Amino acid sequence: MHDTVWFEINGVPAVTVASTEFREAADVQARALGMKDARSIFVAHPIQDATDDEMRDKANEVIDEIIAALTT
Repeated sequence: MHDTVWFEINGVPAVTVASTEFREAADVQARALGMKDARSIFVAHPIQDATDDEMRDKANEVIDEIIAALTT
């Protein structure tokens, strides 16, 4: 979230991508950093032990959301 806020403050569109386990933490951080509307996309948890193919599947599930978040 820190990177997303930093990029946004500097005029570069950004979005945080994390697993659903970190949704609340991302919201808390965004508010604490003064950007409560920072864009975030969440993929199914867990990701730590996911295979490359599973990660590709997770990415493919949210790629349209990520593009939309960065371009609107």
